[in-house]
Amino acid sequence: MEKKNQTKQLRSAITLLLLLLLTLIGESQGIWLSIPTSGTKCVSEEIQSNVVVLADYYVVADEVDHHHQIHTVSLKVTSPYGNNLHQKENVTHGQFAFTSAESGTYLACFWLQNKHEQPVTVSLDWRTGISAKDWETVAKKEKIEGVQLELRKLEAAVEAIRENLIYMKHRESDMREVSEATNARVAWFSIMSLGVCILVGALQLWHLKRYFRKKKLI
Repeated sequence: MEKKNQTKQLRSAITLLLLLLLTLIGESQGIWLSIPTSGTKCVSEEIQSNVVVLADYYVVADEVDHHHQIHTVSLKVTSPYGNNLHQKENVTHGQFAFTSAESGTYLACFWLQNKHEQPVTVSLDWRTGISAKDWETVAKKEKIEGVQLELRKLEAAVEAIRENLIYMKHRESDMREVSEATNARVAWFSIMSLGVCILVGALQLWHLKRYFRKKKLI
């Protein structure tokens, strides 16, 4: 009985820690977007390379309309280099999934092709990394459940945090190199500006001396 209680406590602690890790890394976001009658509404997220992305979207029925009419939207998902990853026109719902090929900002843009008198609301559930993983399939494939499954989730969460920290370290290193290069350029520009000012001052002094001597003032 005591062993069973310890197992339950361990499972609860693992679940709590897993939820805390998932909250810290923030790999899932569900939002509502108000798509304007003209123009586009975009959602962006900075994602590392080799990360699984899964998103579900659907148009929310207009509560003002007595018939709860569902309008259609068009969308396009692009990579940091502008590659088209997903594109649909005049749909009410759908799903897109991909594995990021490069690090950077990924965009999902929505717009209305048909004329509407008022904005249309779209629900978007954007998941990345371990949040996009099908843990039920993993559990069935590897025949694990309970504490073992929670440990696998915890291991995946820790690995995701480690990769995220490594990515942030590389980003910080790149930004530091850019900052150092910029500081070096600014320093050289300051030295050149000072040199030009000194040269201009010397030329002005030489011109004034020549002028005064020509006028026999000195």
